Amino acid sequence: MTKRMTALEFLALEPNGVRDELVRGEVIVNPSPSLGHSYVVTRLLLLLGVHADENGLGEILFNLDAYFGPDDVRRPDLLFYVAAQQHVLSADEKPHEPPDLCVEVLSPPTIQYDRTEKFDLYQAAGVRFYWIVDPMERTLEAYKLVNGIYVRSGHGSGSAVLKLPPFEDLEIPLATLWRPTIPTQP
Repeated sequence: MTKRMTALEFLALEPNGVRDELVRGEVIVNPSPSLGHSYVVTRLLLLLGVHADENGLGEILFNLDAYFGPDDVRRPDLLFYVAAQQHVLSADEKPHEPPDLCVEVLSPPTIQYDRTEKFDLYQAAGVRFYWIVDPMERTLEAYKLVNGIYVRSGHGSGSAVLKLPPFEDLEIPLATLWRPTIPTQP
């Protein structure tokens, strides 16, 4: 049996070395990311982080708990807070407001969860942009919140080059996100 708690209680917990989230008041433990998942997150973190820093757009973060309501704390693969929202990020506390962009990189155990439950949660919490990256299918889907509803703002696969909100001036070459196949030793 799990103990129910609020988002503020969950955010006050010390890190315990596992990847857990607060889902409707209950602590859920998630599996560790796969190699392909980690590769995509790292590549996007570098690409978006450099672009955001060079242009003073805001802050790209990863592996950080984020508040999505009184009973929900999730850990998106990447989070982006625009410069005007950086005041919610302090050195001593986890943010108590949702990010402007959440990026989720799919893994086999999380496909349905990221496409439905997190999609609905981020939309309801007012996250302005949501990207879903699928390293298995080599696709990226982008959504923008319009009148409280996510509408697709971009999609690409394979080696397409995309420009997606909130980074419309950045070319994202999808081919650089996919982990190359490494030949096995004979």
